[in-house]
Amino acid sequence: MLRIAVAGAAGRMGRNLIKVLSANSESYFCLSAAVHHANGSFAGRDAGELVGIANLGLPIVADLADAEFDCLIDFTTVDATLTNLAYCQANNKMLIIGTTGFTRVQKQAIAAASADIPIVLAPNMSIAVNLCFQLLAQAAQVLGEQADVEIIETHHRDKLDSPSGTALRMGEVIAQTHGRELEDCAVYRRKGIGEPRQTGAIGFASVRAGDVVGEHSVLFATQGERLEITHKASDRSIYAKGALRAAKWLAEQKPGLYDMQDVLAQKKHN
Repeated sequence: MLRIAVAGAAGRMGRNLIKVLSANSESYFCLSAAVHHANGSFAGRDAGELVGIANLGLPIVADLADAEFDCLIDFTTVDATLTNLAYCQANNKMLIIGTTGFTRVQKQAIAAASADIPIVLAPNMSIAVNLCFQLLAQAAQVLGEQADVEIIETHHRDKLDSPSGTALRMGEVIAQTHGRELEDCAVYRRKGIGEPRQTGAIGFASVRAGDVVGEHSVLFATQGERLEITHKASDRSIYAKGALRAAKWLAEQKPGLYDMQDVLAQKKHN
């Protein structure tokens, strides 16, 4: 049985992971640890309290060193994830990372750690979103660089990073399909009177409001017509279920850095 630890147990995704794992009927998984740093304010409380279950018999711990697990699922913050990464690398633990907002240098650190342990790094664990990536690559290939591309994403008011990691990945997929790097063609801000839109530019717009779980729309516009590819999430459990699918897959892999396209066998390897 694969022992799963949940980082950021008291957060939005942490609670969803605990709920999904607690209700999971598959004997392959078990929730073995719930970890929440946050100055230890949750330490000692039963993890079941976080999701309305009377008693799971699993006290929340404030330190990974006090947790027993084979695989850590981490949807927390950049700093917390990097700290957890170092622990997992030093202790030969598998790691699923759903945290977003990493810099290029931080992603390089994650890649370096994957030489020692298996890691899945994905900005979005949703199965349907990862299908969207495939559709976006196909649309970008067929419509070419002459199509104007705009990516609009909406999330709850407390989300800190923008554009979202999913939106950035969508932009990367489109740019890479055209043989470019996203940083060379992305436009993140428009204000006032500027230059006309450049051919090949990929525009981003971010909305933060209410309790929206997550919505992403990609607009391909040409003269006379437009194509929109949209994904709307209404329940965070889709990310938790995707993360568990990734954990089951990762348990059979050698050390390396993988993403959800690998998990879903959608990635083409040379």
